Amino acid sequence: MAEEKAPSYEQAREELTEVVRRLETGGLTLEQSIELWERGEKLAAVCEEWLQGARVKLAAAMARRSEPNAGHSDDAPF
Repeated sequence: MAEEKAPSYEQAREELTEVVRRLETGGLTLEQSIELWERGEKLAAVCEEWLQGARVKLAAAMARRSEPNAGHSDDAPF
């Protein structure tokens, strides 16, 4: 069985929104509700992973910006 490719943040967020909507609407069996809940937990974890990665990148960029001579590097694109 092939491993499922992780969705992008936007895809995971969209699907998570749909999962929540379906759970809130109701009318599902207990088994369906549990399956949706489990899928929602996985999607929430994917979103959190993406957000954590963004936080790390932002912190690194801010650290580089605050370094002395940050704008005077030979490899700076601008």
